[in-house]
Amino acid sequence: MQIRFTKMQGAGNDFVVLDETTQRLGLSAAQYRFLADRHFGVGADQILSVRAAPAPEVDFEYVIHNADGGEVEQCGNGARCFARFVRDKGLTDKDSIRVQTMKGVIVPELMPDGRVTVDMGRPQFAPASVPFDAAGLAPRPMGDGEQWPLQVQGASAGSLLQLWVGVASMGNPHAVQIVDDVQNAPVGFVGAQIECHERFPKRVNAGFMQIVQRGEIHLRVFERGSGETLACGSGACAAVATGIRLGLLDHRVDVHTRGGTLTIAWSGQPDDSVFMTGPATTVFEGQIEIPDSL
Repeated sequence: MQIRFTKMQGAGNDFVVLDETTQRLGLSAAQYRFLADRHFGVGADQILSVRAAPAPEVDFEYVIHNADGGEVEQCGNGARCFARFVRDKGLTDKDSIRVQTMKGVIVPELMPDGRVTVDMGRPQFAPASVPFDAAGLAPRPMGDGEQWPLQVQGASAGSLLQLWVGVASMGNPHAVQIVDDVQNAPVGFVGAQIECHERFPKRVNAGFMQIVQRGEIHLRVFERGSGETLACGSGACAAVATGIRLGLLDHRVDVHTRGGTLTIAWSGQPDDSVFMTGPATTVFEGQIEIPDSL
């Protein structure tokens, strides 16, 4: 099967974008994995499928598959690339676009400076909404929130390491821990354990947040189904919302990732949305032959 694609990136989080507005490609999980493969395919953290509106109150639908072929609920950097894609391709002339995702409607807005702002919806902190199995655990209160104990394997054989994480959902699950030095944090070793921890029945994105000052953090994220990425938009939102709730951050925060800077704003009020602003860039376009069976 020959398909056309657009390669995009937002703060280094990279995507293969597929236009399915006129016809569904019907790709399998294995074919999504092929596209994401950096040796045999195009290479990407996620595959974004742009589809026609499923209802009159929205403009488009967008579906996200991780590099492992699994469909996921939300991707903030992907939402910005989605908005840039549909405008650049002439699929809409709107600056504010209503988009149906697995977990609800999001509203990316193209800004005059070329960046894109996305209404990412309300953060959810109740363990069941993440979901997070908190049975038998005693949280540590902080500010208006709490941190939860989580045990993972330590660096030496047989040792255990106890972490304290804030759990949050931005339409997808996140576990955020505060670290002193994010550059030297064991993101790969610990992040992989957190992602698949039995306390997270749908797996989880593991965030490592270093607080520089109340309006500035450094962040690395080990993403569910993709490993560590250069940036994670929903992870940035979850980290900032968690930090605000713990009383550690202001209501507008610059988040420095390995791929670039995102600006996250949240009032701290439970009924208010989190807003994310950042870049979205087309890298190249092409055509690829996908094997019919993998």
